[in-house]
Amino acid sequence: MDQPAIHPLTMDGRDPAALRGDPISGDRYTSREFMQQEWDHLWTRIWHVAGRTAELEEPGDYVVHDFRHESVICIRQDDGSIKAFYNACGHRGMRLTDGSAFAEAFTCPYHGWKWGKDGMLQYAQDPHDFPQGNPCGKLKLKELRCAIWGGFVWYTMDDTAPDLLDYLAPMPELYKNYPMDTGVRVFWMKINLNTNWKFATDNFSESYHTRTAHPQVPPWIDQDVDTARHEMYPAGHGRTVQPMRPSLSDRLPDGVPHPFDHILRQWDIDPDSYPDYETKAMQGWLDLKAAKRRLWRERGYLHYEHMDDEQITDSPHTVIFPNVTISFLPDNILFFRTEPHADDPGKCTFDLWCMAFPVAGQTEVESIMAGPQPFSEADMLWRDFDNGQGVPEIEGQIVYQDMMLAEGMQRGMHSRGYGDAYLSAQETRVRYFHEVLNDYLAGRR
Repeated sequence: MDQPAIHPLTMDGRDPAALRGDPISGDRYTSREFMQQEWDHLWTRIWHVAGRTAELEEPGDYVVHDFRHESVICIRQDDGSIKAFYNACGHRGMRLTDGSAFAEAFTCPYHGWKWGKDGMLQYAQDPHDFPQGNPCGKLKLKELRCAIWGGFVWYTMDDTAPDLLDYLAPMPELYKNYPMDTGVRVFWMKINLNTNWKFATDNFSESYHTRTAHPQVPPWIDQDVDTARHEMYPAGHGRTVQPMRPSLSDRLPDGVPHPFDHILRQWDIDPDSYPDYETKAMQGWLDLKAAKRRLWRERGYLHYEHMDDEQITDSPHTVIFPNVTISFLPDNILFFRTEPHADDPGKCTFDLWCMAFPVAGQTEVESIMAGPQPFSEADMLWRDFDNGQGVPEIEGQIVYQDMMLAEGMQRGMHSRGYGDAYLSAQETRVRYFHEVLNDYLAGRR
């Protein structure tokens, strides 16, 4: 088996010695003042995901990304590039458009000014009546920096921010073998949650909660603490890499069908051929790698072509600072994102995108977070979580279980009984996330 290469930027995500020890206080989740500091020093300086390149196939295709009180348009140009503009008319600030669609030009609904795909003003009523001269061909929508990675369209409001690939480092190098831009978004949901946006980054920065919150996971993703790799990186990103095999310390009762057996059979491996549970878990995992290496082409799993041994059987759960999490699974990419409410620090939106790689003859996929789905681009569902009642499509799924915990955590942050987190070594990345956030707020980054 190939040994995974450790990137030179990697820091040990289980070593608290890498931390300053900054406290994680409750007011970070509840204070409007803290929320404003995040806007001033974090959100206006990082790279945001506006959408996917698959949504912008033809010139004039555009997506709109609303973030707090700001709104940005990303639109495909005639030369194939993508430009980003603030969604505000250069005349008197009227918002130009909502949602995602196609436009040769944007016409302001207030005074009819018309802006081209390139942002230039094409038409203004009574152009002779402006003391400064005809604004057409002179004025342009305010443009933002825009870039692409992984099939995602990114933008930043900061003219001095590092280039996108530098900001994301080392993720582009770590995941260069995944044909991310070929993924089809088979499930797409945006959920209103009554919790601060940081709950998700905290939650996805550790797997210590998994045995308690997600008892269905250990039978097929190894949760034994010493088998996982916990990594963090200078820009604030991090990941946990776990083998997709049964945990030796988490056994299902006799007679209960084992999910790993089903996975083995999918690749012509007889789970009953192993003499005991330990051998099935450990040797079966190695045999699964070998079977995928041998059969991927004839089975139509063409996305395996450049993946290494770890990538075709394991689960790298990756946090991109500050608010994006991507699970790079062998056949799926799961995208999670939380964004703050416009004004209330106790609310956020949670985006769930389930993407699947194309496999020959496949018409339906089993999404880990959303169950069986047609293999086709999904429309967005917008839901209120409503204590789980508003999202029946994902009831019982792993991410549903996380969200069921979120509002209780938010209430706990208001309690005088909470002072600071008392963290295990495997939760080191939680405090590291908050220390990088503190660096932004203090002007150290």
